[in-house]
Amino acid sequence: MKPAAAILVAFVACFPAVTAHAAEIVVEARPGALAAALETTASGDVLRLSPGAYKGPIVIERPLTLRGEGAHIEGPGTGTVIVVDAPDVTVSSLRVTGSGSSHETLDSGIKLTQKAARAVIEDNIVTGNLHGIDVHGAADAQVRRNTITGRDDHRMNARGNGIYIWNAPGVVVEDNSVRLGRDGIFVNTSHNDSFYRNRFSELRFAIHFMYANGAEIAGNVSTGNHLGYAVMYSRHIRMSGNVSDGDRDHGIMLNYANDAAIERNLVRDGGKKCLFMYNANRNRIADNRFERCPIGIHFTAGSERNAISGNAFIGNRTQVKYVGSKRHDWSEEGRGNYWSDHAAFDIDGDGIADQPFRPNDRMDEVLWTQPAAHLLVGSPAVQLIRWAQREFPALLPGGVVDTAPLMQPVPLNEGSPS
Repeated sequence: MKPAAAILVAFVACFPAVTAHAAEIVVEARPGALAAALETTASGDVLRLSPGAYKGPIVIERPLTLRGEGAHIEGPGTGTVIVVDAPDVTVSSLRVTGSGSSHETLDSGIKLTQKAARAVIEDNIVTGNLHGIDVHGAADAQVRRNTITGRDDHRMNARGNGIYIWNAPGVVVEDNSVRLGRDGIFVNTSHNDSFYRNRFSELRFAIHFMYANGAEIAGNVSTGNHLGYAVMYSRHIRMSGNVSDGDRDHGIMLNYANDAAIERNLVRDGGKKCLFMYNANRNRIADNRFERCPIGIHFTAGSERNAISGNAFIGNRTQVKYVGSKRHDWSEEGRGNYWSDHAAFDIDGDGIADQPFRPNDRMDEVLWTQPAAHLLVGSPAVQLIRWAQREFPALLPGGVVDTAPLMQPVPLNEGSPS
């Protein structure tokens, strides 16, 4: 053996792999047993908690796995119950309760600090804490298959979030169930994260983004929340195959959201608006279904250069609300959208209606800007104005026009919600 190789072998022998010493340690539900095990365990060990109750708070300061079947870690009602302060930690199959109520310290059931890169938080029941899981700077963490139930003992805006993510790039959040609390998932100043197949109910927002770029949101379901998916001050968001069912205000809100792809989502039975776009630019809104909302899309505040095609607007009381003089063509490369209230013909059978569709007219603009005018909506004068606009399209104002409306709604792609 060459001298250099011999030196390398000797060096490696002095530092054996962590997994060579990994052990599985059973921890009994006795006072002080968990704290003692955390003090003495080696990196890579597995701590298996026996069924029973364990007192928190606890701090994990080395790479290990903490797993329990029927184990309950209960905090004292102050601070955070479990703090992960080391990389490559797994916390699995625990029941976690008893955090404090301080928003200043972000009291949580489980908190991942900036040191907790690549943490895995899975299959836990996290109940009655201020925040459920706080991913606070832990890059590439995974949060999956947890059941998180927040609190309802404060007004909604004063509650904590089910999953709070701050400055934690590369996080994957999937297959969790979140109810009660403030927002199901709140993402603040964190980029390139992924959110798959989570379910949300009884919340303010299901998913709420602030200053978060490059995220993917796919296959999630929001039911009966105040708002489904709120994307604010964020860029390059990819949202596909999600459902908003019966959310009180908006199914999807884009507020200062730019360069997003919003595709193959289903929004139905919303209380106010299926989609609200406020100063949202250069977005692609394609192949979605907006059904049975008072307003299909409210499009306002200078939103520009958006590509809107292939969508189905079905049974909305008002398909589009837009007030402005600029003309917006909602078709792309000869393909527009389906409008359930468009009485159209297709003589050549190409699937495109023979006449353009204008979802709003001059009277809509008057009614939105002067609400008192609703008293006249059934009057002969209003009906005459609308008849004249239909017969003489040159009288119509600027605004939204679909120059290639579809004769049939496009089905949501295979793998998307139906």
